[in-house]
Amino acid sequence: MATKIFVNLPVRDLNASVAFFTQLGYQFNQQFTDEKATCMVISDDIYVMLLVRPFFESFAPKPITDTTQSNEVILCLSADSRAAVDALVDKALAAGAHSYPEQDNPDFMYARNFQDLDGHLWEIMYMDPSYVQQPATAAPAEAHA
Repeated sequence: MATKIFVNLPVRDLNASVAFFTQLGYQFNQQFTDEKATCMVISDDIYVMLLVRPFFESFAPKPITDTTQSNEVILCLSADSRAAVDALVDKALAAGAHSYPEQDNPDFMYARNFQDLDGHLWEIMYMDPSYVQQPATAAPAEAHA
């Protein structure tokens, strides 16, 4: 079974966040959705749990980062082409996202950024596949124990 990632993000208004990400083309798993949380499906192995702030606070002892004042993380997703990067970021901006300063892109990579409704930072990038070398296959972790 492939490793899956579930990123948990606090949101102020769950319905507004669902509407925002729906406009970007993402779908939600209704099996893991209620008034406190929803499961946004990015791909077969990537999910984002959008949790209302009080529910998110019940999982972690530290205060939630104020994303208007500081950064918590940059969520970077790959796209299949430069045009796909532009399409997704343009949809995000049209749906109410804010842009933030772009970094210089090396020749083999193209990326654009946005902040979602709660200030979470997202980077959408395309990397020229001819530039990326495939890593050697590592032995399973159990073999090293």
